[in-house]
Amino acid sequence: MNTKTIEYQAREYLFDLNNAANENGFKADEHWKVSLATAAEKAAIERSYYPTISTKVVPEVLPELFRIVKATLSQGLDNLEKIMDANTLAKNQLQYVIAYNPNRLRR
Repeated sequence: MNTKTIEYQAREYLFDLNNAANENGFKADEHWKVSLATAAEKAAIERSYYPTISTKVVPEVLPELFRIVKATLSQGLDNLEKIMDANTLAKNQLQYVIAYNPNRLRR
């Protein structure tokens, strides 16, 4: 089985974010909003915003990957994000990291 380290997965995700920002002409003051989502929340975000970049991650890896992505993008964690763990994420069915620009609504 091909297993990737959490850091490698985070780098891949950040690479995808950078490419999507370049392809969609993000200006210097435009930024990604990164959050955790259930499958239903992910679908709702994708219907509302363009572009979106998401990745499905197992609960054991999700907290650390999310923290790495947010730290790399210089986005702080809120109190709930700081205390999250794999059990909490699995219980709440959070399985996606999704990024979107709240100023770019889908038309």
